[in-house]
Order: sequence, then C-alpha cells, then structure tokens
Amino acid sequence: MTATHTPFNVLVTAEHWAPEAQALVQAAGGQIHFMAEPVTEASLAGRLAQTGAQALVLRGSKPVTAAVLRAAPALRIVAKNGAGVDSVDLEAARAQGVAVAVALAANAPAVAEHALALMLALVRQLPQLDRQVRAGGWDGNWPGSHWQGRDFRGSTVGIVGYGAIGRATAQLAAALGARVLVLRPASQADGFGCEPDLHRLLPQVDILSLHCPLSERTRGLIGGPELALLRPGSLLINTARGPVVDEAALLAALQSGHLAGAGLDTFDTEPLPQGHPLTRLPQVLLTPHVAGVTRQAALRVATLTAANIVDHLAGRPLPAGHLL
Repeated sequence: MTATHTPFNVLVTAEHWAPEAQALVQAAGGQIHFMAEPVTEASLAGRLAQTGAQALVLRGSKPVTAAVLRAAPALRIVAKNGAGVDSVDLEAARAQGVAVAVALAANAPAVAEHALALMLALVRQLPQLDRQVRAGGWDGNWPGSHWQGRDFRGSTVGIVGYGAIGRATAQLAAALGARVLVLRPASQADGFGCEPDLHRLLPQVDILSLHCPLSERTRGLIGGPELALLRPGSLLINTARGPVVDEAALLAALQSGHLAGAGLDTFDTEPLPQGHPLTRLPQVLLTPHVAGVTRQAALRVATLTAANIVDHLAGRPLPAGHLL
C-alpha cells in the first residue's frame, strides 16, 4: 500500500536547491516554490502569504523579521540551509510558535579546510608570490634571495568559537604542527590549550581564527583594542561573520603593519563593494563567503535541511542542536 502524506508547501529563498533535498521533501508530500526575484522583507512576506508555506528554506542571510513572520500564519518552521541565523528574529519566531532549525555541522569540515587554506596561503605569502612571478619577478633562487617565508608549524593558532567548525579547524591546525589555544574554560579542555579570557588569549597567538556565530554579544568582538593585543606580524582569519570584526579597526591594523595579513571570507557588506579599501591591500586574501561551499558539503547541508523540515512537520524530534 502506498503511504499517504498531508500535503505542505515549502518556500526556498533561491532559484534552486539540491535535487536530493527536493526529492526528500516531495516524497513526504511537500510542494516546493522558489524565489527568482530579489529577496527583500516585502517580497519574502508576499511570497510566504501567497504560497501559504508551512516551511521556509533560508538560503543565505535573508530578512526573516517580525513583519515577515506575521505575514505567514501557516508557517511552522524556518530551516536554515546552513548554520547562521543572525538574519532571523528568533524572539518573534518563538512568540509565533515557529521553529528555527539549522543544519548543524554539515559543512564544518569544508569551512575548517578553507580556514586552514587561508592560514597557509598567508603564512607562505602565496598571493604575493603568485603576482610577483606573473609580473616577471623572480626572487626565489638561493643563494642571494631576499625573500623568506615563515613556518606554519610551531605557530600558535587561537580559536574563538569552539563549535563544530572551530573544533575541526583546531584539529587540522594541530595536525600540521601548530600549537592550538582555544577560548574556553580550562575545565572544558579537549586536548588543546585553553584560555577563558579573550584579552589574555590574544597576546599569545600568531594566527587568530574566528568561528563564533554573530550575536549582540559577538558583534564587534574584535575591535581596535583587541587587534592591538595581537603580536606584531599576526594574521587574522574570519570565516564566521563579517561584523564580528570592526572593519575600520582591521583596516587600520593592516595599513599600519601591526597585522601582517588577513584571510577574510565574510564582510560587513556582502557582496564586498567594488573599490573597497580591503581590495587594495596585497596582504589580504579575500574569498566571497564560500568557505562552506563544496559539492559534498552543499549536498550534506541541503539534505539535512530537508530532513529537518520533514521531521518537524511530521512531529518527529530533530537531532540534538538542530532546533534553536
């Protein structure tokens, strides 16, 4: 006998979603609607009302405000196709009885690999060397070379934000010979060094890697005073959220030479505006918020997001940590 399902509508804030995720939703009786238009507060509210969606798949940082939630009386779950929900009014969602779910840790290995790649590229000055060779410069022959790199092995990597991504980054860095120091109480030691106070951690690290979510507590967490505490010549890696770092203070620290470089995948404004001062600094490595975007990670995130929707609408519990 063929199983029957109560039909439901799912709105996706993008023009596409992984076919495997769509198949999971459709097998449970879901009809999927996509947004081809720019996603604004008004357009999102309008499409939610039009479709009568019980589930919203949030791709990227789209404005799920109190007004949007009020326009969607049928909505039962906002499922982030990823982990960050800083664009969702969580208090308004709770007040309206709308669940908010994340695809916890599905892209953690990919983000950790990207963070480590940024560290290695900056430590060995790969962007500058690439440009030099392309321009006809060659200063790598011994003896007589004026260029020297530095070792990653033996560096101290500070991890701020020790969830699945921070933990995976710490493991990769340690595997390559770095000393890892994590911002957390000593009672929560996980095989790495611990420092519970940010201002005591910063002077000890050569590379600071950020993996914390964006909240009112973490907004501007790394500002001018914090950057000044880093060792001269340190590196900053941000694969978390742009506003965790005071961008003006970061620019000043880079321009003064106090920071030797930065690897940034996230920014205050995205996409990064053309001509932004960061784009003019050769010691800065920029990527367009793609740290977690690999084929394998995208599939894991999408199918986990679909499973969160199907399970929640069916009244089944979600995996630990997925429901906020």
